[in-house]
Amino acid sequence: MAVQVLFFASLREAVGMTSLSCELSPSVANVGALRESLAARGGDWLALAPGRAVRAAVNQDMVDAAHPLRDGDEVAFFPPVTGG
Repeated sequence: MAVQVLFFASLREAVGMTSLSCELSPSVANVGALRESLAARGGDWLALAPGRAVRAAVNQDMVDAAHPLRDGDEVAFFPPVTGG
């Protein structure tokens, strides 16, 4: 299964890229597992580690970590939005 991952705002700066094409192993079946697999790269990728304030969307719909992934999904990770 392959997905396209997009990074926004401070996450984009942390990982140094705006997007990434990922070929997922069968064990990476939902958004939380994808996030953990990316964080497992270490270094700057720890910005996606569990416990960090990160929101996710799949195909432009907000989702939680349990949301299942399908071949061809577009997954976006971004920090919570703050404003004043």
